[in-house]
Amino acid sequence: MTTSPAISNREPASMAAYSGDQSNFTFRFLPQRTFQSLSSSDTVQRLRKWSMQGRLCAQAFGFDENFQAYCKDDFFMAFFRDPNVISGLKLLSDSSGRWINLGTEVKKVEAISIPCTQISMSFFDRLYSEEIVRENGHIVKCLDNFCDPFLVSDELRKVLLMEDSEKYDIFSEIDRQELLFCIFKHLCLGGLLCQYEDILDPYLETTKAIYKDLVSVIKEPQTRNICVTSVVFKVTAYDKNGMCYPSTKSHEQSFAYMIVDPLKRHVNVLYHCFGVGELSF
Repeated sequence: MTTSPAISNREPASMAAYSGDQSNFTFRFLPQRTFQSLSSSDTVQRLRKWSMQGRLCAQAFGFDENFQAYCKDDFFMAFFRDPNVISGLKLLSDSSGRWINLGTEVKKVEAISIPCTQISMSFFDRLYSEEIVRENGHIVKCLDNFCDPFLVSDELRKVLLMEDSEKYDIFSEIDRQELLFCIFKHLCLGGLLCQYEDILDPYLETTKAIYKDLVSVIKEPQTRNICVTSVVFKVTAYDKNGMCYPSTKSHEQSFAYMIVDPLKRHVNVLYHCFGVGELSF
């Protein structure tokens, strides 16, 4: 993915719950599709520091049918009920903390449409202009506060979490729904034993790498503009006992984003379950 103006996603953020029994879509696991952004040495080192290593993963699945955003309910119900997904989709067990397969019959799916229009990291330039971050890249500190369950010790986390903070509005509600912002915020908040960065660059660099790995773009032949082709959803699934994916326990840092490429007919899944990540040795 390159940096250039982008087109808007196909529909606004909304939530749909679906429990129907449509199976028009079939899926296959694509183990050969690797995500270098998560396996690079720099990323692994940073994810360890942020208590996310070993709890954040990406997977890819293929499908053969035409996808339209209006059919997302059928699409995701078929996804979670497909044998290849049931046996291949990874999640962390809340009891053992080990990776397991979905392995359960999903009864209901909720899909929140996530805007995905940003293709330039200049989206975050306002953190400098609004003095959240100094010119040298250092994040401005503040007195410790708590925004349950997160410790807020700098101006960056105030902007991310505290709605009553002076500069919270530098990102609009639409901005905050963007996939680029969501990934950035998740990395900044991290896992249970997250060690925060003093400078902004590690967050920006890792956000950019993951985003480029997940999102598909094309160049329009007439305008030469770069356009996002991916359609993104934040997905939660339920079995007979309640929520089963991405976790049985709800937490802001437990998430599953499903990035659908209607042209390549791929689904990239970005998954994280909040907890204690792998420690450095």
